[in-house]
Amino acid sequence: MLETVKYLVGSVGASGFGSRSTAEQVTSACPDLRSITAIITGATSGIGAETAHILAKRGARIVIPARSIKTAEETRARILMEVPDSEIIVMSLDLSSQSSVRNFVSDFESLNLPLNLLM
Repeated sequence: MLETVKYLVGSVGASGFGSRSTAEQVTSACPDLRSITAIITGATSGIGAETAHILAKRGARIVIPARSIKTAEETRARILMEVPDSEIIVMSLDLSSQSSVRNFVSDFESLNLPLNLLM
């Protein structure tokens, strides 16, 4: 219980980070992620969008799968405004549909890219 309270108030843990640590702080030790490809589900809003933004800022290639291509393209545009050299790929994916998942996997495999992070 005490550990939970410490976490909630932002005390740092063994990693040196706590609940108040930012993505910017957590990734500061690895500023060059150009060799990394990350698929980030939920990247069109909230924590997913922030994760995509920070990883793009660090140089990672970002794949944004989304039900709404329009929303994903808007997210891509926002990231590119701040990080213009980013490589951001938008792909269609509805996780509630097995056929959509299969199509996404097939389309991703056809890109011949590594998959280093799946978030």
